[in-house]
Amino acid sequence: MVSGKGVLSLVLFLVAFTIQAQDSRYMVFFKDKQGTAYDLSNPSEFLSARALERRARHGLQVAEQDLPVSLVYVDGVKATGATIIHTTRWMNGVLVSCDKDARDEIATLPYVTRIEYVAPGGKPSPSGRRKISTRTNESSKSQVTAHQLSLVGINDMHAAGFTGEGIHIAVMDAGFPGVNTAGAFSHIFENNRLIDAYDFVHDDPDAFVLSNHGTNVLSVIAGYIPDSFIGSAYDASFHLYITEDVSGEYRIEEYNWLFAAERADSAGADIISTSLGYNTFDDASMDYDKSDLDGKTTVIARAAQWASERGIAIVSSAGNEGNNSWGIITTPADNENVLAVAATNANGVRSSLSSIGPSVDGRVKPDVGAMGVGVAVVNPSGNIGMASGTSLAAPIVTGLLAGIWQKYPHLSNSELLHAVRSTASQAENPDNLLGYGIPNFRAVSNLLDWRPQEKPMVIAPNPVTDTLVILPKDTEQQKALVEILSLQGQVLSRQEAAFDWIARGFQADCSKLAAGMYLLRVRTGQEVYSFKVVKL
Repeated sequence: MVSGKGVLSLVLFLVAFTIQAQDSRYMVFFKDKQGTAYDLSNPSEFLSARALERRARHGLQVAEQDLPVSLVYVDGVKATGATIIHTTRWMNGVLVSCDKDARDEIATLPYVTRIEYVAPGGKPSPSGRRKISTRTNESSKSQVTAHQLSLVGINDMHAAGFTGEGIHIAVMDAGFPGVNTAGAFSHIFENNRLIDAYDFVHDDPDAFVLSNHGTNVLSVIAGYIPDSFIGSAYDASFHLYITEDVSGEYRIEEYNWLFAAERADSAGADIISTSLGYNTFDDASMDYDKSDLDGKTTVIARAAQWASERGIAIVSSAGNEGNNSWGIITTPADNENVLAVAATNANGVRSSLSSIGPSVDGRVKPDVGAMGVGVAVVNPSGNIGMASGTSLAAPIVTGLLAGIWQKYPHLSNSELLHAVRSTASQAENPDNLLGYGIPNFRAVSNLLDWRPQEKPMVIAPNPVTDTLVILPKDTEQQKALVEILSLQGQVLSRQEAAFDWIARGFQADCSKLAAGMYLLRVRTGQEVYSFKVVKL
């Protein structure tokens, strides 16, 4: 006969043994890369030609951080019984699945510096994955994308022939079901513009599964249905990566994003578009404080920084925390080199759901805004629907960047983001709601197309408060048309003047202009001269 105490002891032992034997997922970090099979003298062995060309174009060097991890160290970790899931070059480590005994053994390895618990459970199996739908409203309207494109001038961009061709965009999200079957995406496959796809959550090459959130986001950039739906950069090439695990919220998703960013870099992506953001998790010990959002602390913000340092432009949703207690932007929107996008309505008015700034260290955030209310999207079925959130505003701006970069391929990623910020609608008076304001293709073009030229006149003072005087360098008398334009190309004033080049030049009244940057255009006969003018 077994006593009650004996049964209880046996049950407790079995429970303890079960807990001990359960797998969890951990990040294991190494002290160096001794034993790596690669060398900086031959980077083509671990980076694509596009990745190397991007670095060369921006004057960037391949660094030790780019070297793959040591396979000697990886094999040592594997020998403990741990399952290897992913490796990271930039953080010099490996994601593993193992039980507590293996974890403890890994901790004793002489080349291991740190182990971080990142998620419960072992490596998830790709079998049984299914489509997980998020709510969208169906729409049958024609040309439903007109408002979301025209607000930032993408209609002008497309009319000028810039549709993203030649630009590689990596999209990090929660799944892309229907992308391989819906007609709105067929042009991507027909033109061989799907460069890469991978599910980092399940370590599987099939990315056309799980949440339709990624499908909706991708459609805003890449979708194309003649006379009905036009994506912001539908002729770009794409890399599709699942990094978000919709079954739970744990720190591992930030590391999935890191793995995907490294792959995007290696494959030669130009832009990373991510409509994801992190602040709190299912395990409260992983939660971030607002003080952590300084752009340098979170895993994903650091990963974004490293991607930026390799010449990649990064666009992120600002977050949908505007109506809750968190309120502010999520990460990686906090990184200074990430273009964080707020959501507006069709009239450019901020949506209350859109997260606000600034960053914890006082930088302007979000950076810009775009339409994020009632945005037209394509669902996995191929039907057109409507959805809202900063997740939909970000891919609009991603497409804008792709078109600008297509037109101005000489720009570095930092120069590209600066041009977008500095010409947005409230660049002279940024705030914590829409940052620098609504960006615009024509405004960026006006800035970048301007080139210093020898002119037969000078302007003074510049900056100006009230009156701008245009003075000739010769003694000719001729009529001229003097125009002041916004950076968006809108003519704000136009005066026809007979210049007295000898006596006094011409005085342009600037007193009614708001503070900011403007273009002064002077037409004399067949010549046109342009000046940048700052109004104080």
